[in-house]
Parts: sequence; structure tokens; C-alpha cells
Amino acid sequence: MKNNLKILIAAAELTPLAKVGGLGDVVGALPKALINLGVNTRIIIPFYGLIDRNKYQIKLIKNNIGIGRQAVNLWQTILPETRIPVYLIEHGVFNGKNIYHGALADSQTDTRKFTFFSQAVLACLKATNFRPEVIHLNDWHTAAIATMVKTGGQNIKTLYTIHNLANQGVIKDKGRNLMAEGILNSGLVNTVSPTYAKEILTQEYGCGLEKILIKRKKQLYGILNGIDTDFFNPTTDKFIKRHYLVRSLAAKSANKTALQSQLGWPRDKNTTLVGLVTRFVRQKGVDLITEKFSRLNCQFIFLGTGEKKYESALLSLEKKYPDKFKVQIKFDEKLAHRIYAASDIFLIPSRFEPCGLTQMIAMRYGAVPVARLTGGLKDTVNDNNGFSFKKSNPAELYKALDQALTIFYHQPKIWRRLQLNGLKQNFSWEKSAKEYLKLYKKLLNKK
Repeated sequence: MKNNLKILIAAAELTPLAKVGGLGDVVGALPKALINLGVNTRIIIPFYGLIDRNKYQIKLIKNNIGIGRQAVNLWQTILPETRIPVYLIEHGVFNGKNIYHGALADSQTDTRKFTFFSQAVLACLKATNFRPEVIHLNDWHTAAIATMVKTGGQNIKTLYTIHNLANQGVIKDKGRNLMAEGILNSGLVNTVSPTYAKEILTQEYGCGLEKILIKRKKQLYGILNGIDTDFFNPTTDKFIKRHYLVRSLAAKSANKTALQSQLGWPRDKNTTLVGLVTRFVRQKGVDLITEKFSRLNCQFIFLGTGEKKYESALLSLEKKYPDKFKVQIKFDEKLAHRIYAASDIFLIPSRFEPCGLTQMIAMRYGAVPVARLTGGLKDTVNDNNGFSFKKSNPAELYKALDQALTIFYHQPKIWRRLQLNGLKQNFSWEKSAKEYLKLYKKLLNKK
């Protein structure tokens, strides 16, 4: 299938080269699906100091490309296990070992850094033999490109994807909001789930930008993210103890007992294991998990990093109830996979969730989600594959989890049906990529 479309995806993160969160997963997976649709797709990110020069075959394309009074070097590699070109922009401002200066929020150091990156993207294109028809922008980090393209009279279209409206890239001394610029100046705008596209038009979820979003309502779309179903696959996952299929789901329990042993708990396949893998921040609702949850007949394993107050609160639960709670304050891809494979239930208690990937991954591994009905969670979790709650408070989460535990212990046939319904869901990028292709063609007025 050939579309002859040329797409450049610009972003701050890319799995596996440089990742902090779900943004990196999306930018690492979408191009693979687009290539399968015949789209000529390339990626451009900063050349961070954390990117392993020895691990990836990186070659210099051109040095000393002028950006005002400064200069950058342009390098190229390929996305691992593909032939997709990845451009890397090298400059001292990207040399640190972290992608972001502080939290994922928009620090002033980061707003300057990514505004410079946006300038560099357009300058570096001239050093390549690639002339994209569409630049696909992602979150505030690349939003300034939309303004530069619009004011520069360049014959390039822009699609702007909002992954998380809460982080906006505000440059305080200039009164500049990069997220707002991306929304106003891009040809089309989309969010990462249909429900979130509707929610952000309201004051509750609009984060102060609902009025400008309403202005672009006719150009605003919602496309549900997918997951990399090759990487997240219980039949081939190299990180888990025992592989299993839909027809051999009973083998999943071997992963539970292996993880229990790893965490220092007795091996007990009959006790429900409840997993959570997330950033420990207010958005993710981790503070809804209170001391009362220790009364439930289950074990909890939490993995992630975030704000100290949330980390400390979870760690205090572990200290007080070591037989009930285990908390791992780190990012650990291997352990994350083991938690998905081991968990019977998976928590996603987010206050808001543009899309959410963990509920999809959990279902892929036969873990039944307990999620709040918001954003992409509402689009993916229903009564046929999980449990949900509406109000963001501890009592509602407790009630939903208690209901799930009752089914787990007393109605195994219903539980197995929930698992199988989740396992049979198709969360691959194929469907999402086709929706993005429609938007690219809409921008270019192509059928």
C-alpha cells in the first residue's frame, strides 16, 4: 500500500531512545503502523546526553547549522527493529542526562530548551533530502513549530496532538503559552481519545484553554492511542516468568507467585494481586488509596516515581502493612511487565486521563482494570472487561475494588469472562494509524 505521503513526527520523547512517559511510547509505535500503511514517516527529537551513542548506529549528517547566533549538529539513526529514520538535533542545551529539567510540568528551563528545538527542527530540514508534507507535532514541546510554519509562509501542513493539556509550556516573562499556540496555529488538532476531546471543551477539564479549544472545535478530533502489541505480549514477553495464551490463561498464576517471591511475600496464587504502574502525581489519583484499603483481602504492588508527598504516603502504607503493600519508587520496564503479567486486578484511579495506556496493557496480560470513568479510560473500560467508578474519591474507588474482589473470589466464571474479554480487545496501533492517515489527507485535501 503506497500513499506517497511524507510525514515528519516531532517530539520530546521517543521509545526506546529517550523516554519518560506515554508520549515516548506513542512516538515509538505510531510510525511503525504508518509505515505499514505505506506512509513515508520520519521522526525528529533532541540528541539528549542520555542517548547511548554506542548502542545506536548514529551518523553525522551536517554540522554547524545556524540557528540565529547559535549552531546545531544534525545526526541520524534508525528506530530499532525498523528502517524508520530518526533525526537527532545536537546542541549543548540537550546534553543533560534528563529529558526534562524538573517534573513533566513546564519549567522555564524546559520552555526555552524546547522553543529552541522547535526553531532547530525547521532549520535542520534543509540539511536533509526529506521534505515533509505534514509535520506532526506533539504536546507543548513542539507547539512553536506551528507558529513558525504559519508565519513563515512554508508549504507544510501541521497536525497538533494534545497528549496532556495540563502541561502547557508557559513562558512567563513573555506571557507566551506554547500549548495555546499549537492549538490556534496548527491546521488540525487532535487529542489521544474521543472522550478527552469532548472533555477539554469544558471548564472542568479545559485547564484554562477551553475557550480557544471551542474556537477550534470543528478542527478538533479524538483518536485513541494504541499500544505496541509486539512489545506487550504475554506469549513472547522476555521479561516475564511464564508465557501464556488465551487458552492457557491458568499459566498466568506462575507469574504472580514469581513476583510475590521476588517481593519477599509467600507464594500464594489464591490471594488477589492488585497492580498499579504510574507516575505518582495528583492527576493519577494515587492519593485515593488510603489506609482503609489495608482491610481488603488482597495484596498491592505499586511501581513509579513522582512527587515526594505521594511517594511518602505510599511508602508509609508499606511500612505499616508490609504484608499488604509493596512500593517500588523507580522506573523499571522489566518489573512493569512482571506486574502486568502477575496482577489479577489493575488500578487506574486517574482524576483525568487523556488516553491511558496501562489499562490497555493490563487487559493484554489478562489483568482486569478498575478505572475511573474519564478520558480514554471511559473509551476502553466497560462492564464487559472491567470495573469503573465515576466520582474521584477514596470511597468510590474502594467500592469498585471491593466489588471486583467479590467477583474474583466468589464468581470465577464471570471473572474468567472479564479476563477473556479484555484479552480479546484489539488495542494495536493499526486502527489508530488509519485515523491519523485520514487527518493527514484531510490537511492535504487528498482522498
